[in-house]
Amino acid sequence: MKKLLLILVLAVMCSSVARADDIDDAEKAYEKKDYATAFKLWQPLAEEGIAKAKHYLGFMYQNGYGVEQDVKEAVKWYRKAARQGHGKAQYNLGVMYEKGQGVLQDYEESVKWYRKAARKGVAGAQTNLGLMYDLGHGVIQDYVRAHMWNNLAAINGDDNGSNNRDSLAKEMTPAQISEAQDMARDCLKKNYKNCY
Repeated sequence: MKKLLLILVLAVMCSSVARADDIDDAEKAYEKKDYATAFKLWQPLAEEGIAKAKHYLGFMYQNGYGVEQDVKEAVKWYRKAARQGHGKAQYNLGVMYEKGQGVLQDYEESVKWYRKAARKGVAGAQTNLGLMYDLGHGVIQDYVRAHMWNNLAAINGDDNGSNNRDSLAKEMTPAQISEAQDMARDCLKKNYKNCY
């Protein structure tokens, strides 16, 4: 019985190491722009349930990297990874809904996915969520929240967030700016939990 247990443990450990090696190989191929190889390596990992691989497949289908471009297939893979909590997939799914690529345009659905990714610290999602609040797409227009999310994006290094925040400030009162800054600080302290 102990031998069987030891064999099972070793098999699981070897499988995990093999998967990690496959992920590294897929990333290296992708970075070298060897998209056909990257796709072949990501596909079985995605089918195994690895969220990162699902996200990469979505991105490759969206852009036609190593495979024929297919935005509906991209949405399918993004959705699978997003449901597993993959922040970049949540962001990309939000983009697809915002632009109506592979799905019907739906600002409310876009905001839902941007919000999930923004709460994971994905700067692009924070910027886009700020823009949705600025324009009132999928949410009630709210410059304070728009400023807050763009400020958080700027803190995370997103130049668009910084530019958007500064443009918004010209339309806001000093009290609104102060409120937005307080909300951003509070959001950071809570590690993006309960930030709206």
